[in-house]
Amino acid sequence: MKKIPSGGTYKRGVAGTSVHTTPKAKDALRAAQLYYLQDMKMEVIAKELGTSRSTVSRLLTHAKRTGMVSISITPSANMSALLGNQLSEHYGVTFNVVPTDGSMPDSELLARVSAHAAYLLGDLVSSSMTVGVAWGSTMQAVSTALTSHPTHDTKIVQLNGAANPVSSGVSYASDILTRFGHAFTARTEQFPVPAFFDRASTREAMWQETSIRRVLEVQQEMNLAVFSLGSAGSAVISQVYRGGYLTKSETQELREMGVVGDVATVFFDKDGNSSNISLNARSTGPALDSLLRVPTRFCVVAGRGKLEAVRAALKGGLITDLVIDEGTALALLDG
Repeated sequence: MKKIPSGGTYKRGVAGTSVHTTPKAKDALRAAQLYYLQDMKMEVIAKELGTSRSTVSRLLTHAKRTGMVSISITPSANMSALLGNQLSEHYGVTFNVVPTDGSMPDSELLARVSAHAAYLLGDLVSSSMTVGVAWGSTMQAVSTALTSHPTHDTKIVQLNGAANPVSSGVSYASDILTRFGHAFTARTEQFPVPAFFDRASTREAMWQETSIRRVLEVQQEMNLAVFSLGSAGSAVISQVYRGGYLTKSETQELREMGVVGDVATVFFDKDGNSSNISLNARSTGPALDSLLRVPTRFCVVAGRGKLEAVRAALKGGLITDLVIDEGTALALLDG
């Protein structure tokens, strides 16, 4: 058992019974056993393996990323755990509050929260599941932080289209989907449509196409939806607001309609309501009433710029599990 800075404790287990045949895998397993189970220092391990300290460090990283090392966290009575409990009781939602330093740069804050979300997803995603994944700056960070958690018969489906007048968006969304697929050894289903159609009638026609209907039907099977909340006020500005997806007039229209955020390019107001927002009729994201039917709706938020969007999404019941930084969680508790 080792202490971590947040005040919680963690323990790591080493999968010593797994079969690892390559020399690198064998060395990684040996290094992990010596470091985590025997509490030996890296210098001592390097001497025993006849290698350098930096090589031992790389072997330990390899052991973690390939699933040889598992981590379980038991929160102790620290601020983040207590704050999470208070918010969970108030909102009826599972809160995972990530301990963060108030002076932390926005990019580091996003990386910290995303890494914690990726860790939690390792336990949430299991075999024979259908997982819907949105795209965006936060989802990109989460996908990069994922480690190996093999499953079977699992599907990862894209929640909304990514193309816009400036870019096809295919590689951007595909990279996120591919990382999820590799992490969980899952089949991926891309959604080859734009983020927004020019006309609502075009979307209605496209929704009748066999290839599009097939993806929509996979989405209907979702056990888990993974997303962040878009917000123009976030320090790390949401991709939908900076990537050429909206015109100036559309952005102004959303502001006038009282829009505070979006889930997978479906916009909502301060009450978490998406009705009467005209742009939603052209969006390719799932309607919020259909999203509400997904049993687990896992949302990841980093930064106080998304505070208003978080409040609205919670009010609208859009979230069942929320990973959030400590600063934003405190602001949320303060009302």
